[in-house]
Amino acid sequence: MLDHLIKGATVVDGTGAPARVADVGIRDGRIVFPPPGAAARTTEDATGLVLAPGFVDPHTHYDAQLFWDPYATPSMNHGVTTVAGGNCGFTLAPLHPDRPEDADYTRRMMSKVEGMALAALEEGVDWSWSTFGEYLDALEGRIAVNAGFMVGHCALRRYVMGEDAVGGEATPEQLARMTALLKEAMEAGAWGLSTTQSSTHSDGDGAPVASRHASPAELIALSKAVGEHEGTQLEAILAGCLDQFSDAEIDLFVEMTAAAGRPLNWNVLTIDAAVPERVPRQLTASERARKSGGRIVALTMPILTPMNMSLGTFCALNLIPGWGEILGLPVPERIAKLRDPDVRAEMLRRADSREAGVFRRLAHFGRYVIGDTYSRENEGLTGRVVRDIAAERGQDPFQCLVEICANDDLRTVLWPMPTDNDPASWALRAETWQHEDVMLGGSDAGAHLDRMCGAPYTTRFLGDCLRGRKLVPLEQAVRMLSDDPARLFGLRERGRIAEGFHADLVLFDPERIDAGPATLVHDLPGDSPRLDSRAVGIVSVRVNGVETVRDDEVTGAIPGRVLRSGRDTRTVGTR
Repeated sequence: MLDHLIKGATVVDGTGAPARVADVGIRDGRIVFPPPGAAARTTEDATGLVLAPGFVDPHTHYDAQLFWDPYATPSMNHGVTTVAGGNCGFTLAPLHPDRPEDADYTRRMMSKVEGMALAALEEGVDWSWSTFGEYLDALEGRIAVNAGFMVGHCALRRYVMGEDAVGGEATPEQLARMTALLKEAMEAGAWGLSTTQSSTHSDGDGAPVASRHASPAELIALSKAVGEHEGTQLEAILAGCLDQFSDAEIDLFVEMTAAAGRPLNWNVLTIDAAVPERVPRQLTASERARKSGGRIVALTMPILTPMNMSLGTFCALNLIPGWGEILGLPVPERIAKLRDPDVRAEMLRRADSREAGVFRRLAHFGRYVIGDTYSRENEGLTGRVVRDIAAERGQDPFQCLVEICANDDLRTVLWPMPTDNDPASWALRAETWQHEDVMLGGSDAGAHLDRMCGAPYTTRFLGDCLRGRKLVPLEQAVRMLSDDPARLFGLRERGRIAEGFHADLVLFDPERIDAGPATLVHDLPGDSPRLDSRAVGIVSVRVNGVETVRDDEVTGAIPGRVLRSGRDTRTVGTR
């Protein structure tokens, strides 16, 4: 007797094989291809619908959100059944048992660097663990998605070095303790090590986060330890990830993956035909790694994810060299500075310099769209493009934008129009996706909650493949969202619709599959805001055979599992 039978679905099994019409059964949380006439407790007719493996999001920050939102919304609504967390060097564990102030430091760091609401972190998480294993145990049995976690380098350093983790170099004894702590975490199920050397990552005090103070020797030693455990990986962020790697960064990446004998993935490869040298430069790291016995995988998003901005709160504009000092002032002083033509001219000069890197495009203020406004002076401006308003007023775009924001005490929501939405950039994306060391992903779901919403990349990409640009066929698109990341992480019996595999399944309408617009909601602990997006055309999502979503509504079931290295992942080589 089957627990459930899905009849007449168009099965796209995740391998890239041609779609076929078939019946698919579920028994004890596993996939079964039943004989004709097989009995089942429940049955549904899926004629005209596509049945795909559950999608695997390789880069999320659901580490905290899962405690107050076990459904990992909105990712699960968009067909994601497995998430990889603990990325970018940031995790909530381990925490030193004798230093309660470390939890407060971690909360403030996560609020600053990953845009998580501080009130939500304080009210929505109990912070009752010390070891990484205790953190994993705290999630066990209370989540609706499958979730695996890297252990963050910043947490390891803080645990061993205390406040000296920021600014200090580890002694041999401290490095030995860090290595032992990392091994203990992997024995408990951590997927491996994540770290960051990115210049954009600062803690709640504005100082470079702990892992940015690590020497290459420290990174290599920890990478080597990762290679001593089954089913583990590396994940790393460098300053050049956002634009172009330096030679030293490529050398470091190559040494880390070679020392571990494990794949290393990084986030995120941005693709823009106006910068044709970027993709070849970034993929040089992958080519050199293969020659040195390693493997480096670049994550890249298959959609453009809009990110809202504001002159009133910390956002990507603060990362433009010289802008943070101005945008960090108290609001009245900030407005006065921004209204000064000389200050604006210097800000634009800094934004247009090479040191601004990928952030240069953020200063094209004529391309911004005005979002929510809050003053009578700004009535009727929502949805309008700044360059048009500036032309009407006889102002330059930056001056125009400043005056609009000043009317709202800098609360105005701003949406920059992407500069890489041209046919040449999309053609370059389609070509780049075929590279053996490029994988779709990089949603950052669970982070930057009131600024961006990358979680819907799965449904939006499928809709684009079926009814939009059609850059890849459906079978390949599904493989890229499911089996490819499952194979990278070595997930055991997940990522495909195959006999005996875990029944992580997505049933969707190919005529409607898409994502709704991102809207601001206040549903976090402490009434904090976040951007949400409804799924369109998702009929059902099942995790380990249990339905978790029906017609974009969460069922309340929590069948997800904490996926632990070794037990739930196998070792993936670098060849």
